[in-house]
Amino acid sequence: MYAIVKIAGRQYRAEAGAVIDVERLPQEVGETITFDEVLMIGDGENSVIGTPTVDGASVTATVEEQFRGEKVIVFKYRQRTNYRVKRGHRQYHTRLRIGEISN
Repeated sequence: MYAIVKIAGRQYRAEAGAVIDVERLPQEVGETITFDEVLMIGDGENSVIGTPTVDGASVTATVEEQFRGEKVIVFKYRQRTNYRVKRGHRQYHTRLRIGEISN
């Protein structure tokens, strides 16, 4: 069984027991979160599509880790003008373990 869940403005496919990385959430490690914005629930051959959400459906998850992603280098360069700018960025992420998907 899987569900398409809207978390922090993005859509993720959640299965029971799976681990997903989402953008940073304000919860602490070990806390349990319930997501009510379930857009679709699939069970192999049967699926329920919400309009826009599935009524009464929810997904529970536990926060496993708060971490930062890999560094992304942004390098701007213009030839013959002595213009070079190098910047780095590391995005904050939250790792969630999906617990239960309920209808």
